[in-house]
Amino acid sequence: MSRLGRRAALIVLDGVGIGPAPDTDAYGDTGSDTLGNVARAVGGLSLPALERLGLGWCGDLAGVARVERPEAAHGVALPQGAGKDSITGHWELCGLVLDTPFRTWPAGFDARLTDELVRRTGRGILGNRPASGTAILDELAPAHLATGDWILYTSADSVCQIAAHEARVPLAELYRACEVMRELLVGADATARVIARPFTGEAGHWARTPRRRDFSLAPPAETLLDRLAAAGIPRLGIGKVDDLFAHRGITSTHPAGNPEAYAAIGEALRTVPDGLIFANVIEFDQTWGHRNDVPGYVQGLQALDAALPALLAPVREGDLVIITADHGNDPTTPSTDHSRERVPVLALGPQVQPVPLGSLATFADVGQTLAEFFGVPPLAAGRSFLDEVWRG
Repeated sequence: MSRLGRRAALIVLDGVGIGPAPDTDAYGDTGSDTLGNVARAVGGLSLPALERLGLGWCGDLAGVARVERPEAAHGVALPQGAGKDSITGHWELCGLVLDTPFRTWPAGFDARLTDELVRRTGRGILGNRPASGTAILDELAPAHLATGDWILYTSADSVCQIAAHEARVPLAELYRACEVMRELLVGADATARVIARPFTGEAGHWARTPRRRDFSLAPPAETLLDRLAAAGIPRLGIGKVDDLFAHRGITSTHPAGNPEAYAAIGEALRTVPDGLIFANVIEFDQTWGHRNDVPGYVQGLQALDAALPALLAPVREGDLVIITADHGNDPTTPSTDHSRERVPVLALGPQVQPVPLGSLATFADVGQTLAEFFGVPPLAAGRSFLDEVWRG
């Protein structure tokens, strides 16, 4: 029987991996260890709030001690499903583990797809290859402004990205082009996400705007969000969560960056009476990981740590808060793409016992724990650790 009136928050730090998974090498990510490598690169991190929670017990992090009495239950979770993108990570966190990875496009998108995009939108194409989102703007934005052609690119992950300058192409037209590619990239061509990448600026000063939108495949089976919706338990999204689930079972606000996300999470914990608060904190991945920006990543971690006390202050008796991640994105490696990594898991609240969780076999253990917490039917994957951490 569902437990109406209960409240939980699932906070996903996008791209904050904490060391290799058993199959990291098979994904071409040998040497990736996002938090560990970042800590070593700067001679140690100072993260007192996360240290108190028990982050030091989740991995070998220079500067982050293993405190004697952590305030949170602490451990790591291993990815079980195929892939290392945000969709597969979030779906697995919600109990849906994929057997087959989404398609990638290392040689660019097939002509039969790009020709159809041109036919249906009336605009040509620039790029059509794997590229860094900022580098391809430096290269192709001037031609885009001159012609109005789409800047089309991908990465090592299963994504199709279409960029357009907001002063050259109306946002609605960019979104429609992404909808066209979303319709095309299914079946044998199934690609996890089509991402609209609006930008502004001029040569040497291009800036991607917060009006990005993700057009995702719909989950092929039930997730935690479906279970909660069926039970009438409220769901509030913060960040791109709604996009990652194809807007099924949740709606989201879309903060511009991490500081706004922290403010939105804190406000939700102050005002939302019950249900699930599900947040994606995007800039560790989007702003610093993909750009190999180690100083930015460190400053982002410090800003998170400074924000945590106020963010968590409204946590009340009976709340369950889980802080985790969906994959890695190591800014210290040559790659600018996601990395296959284990992720930290910190569970806290007044009724949570700060016990070691060890190494969870799948991200889905998080979703199964939340399913049990809310009293909805068990998910298809994962093992709940609620009995290990919950008092009463």
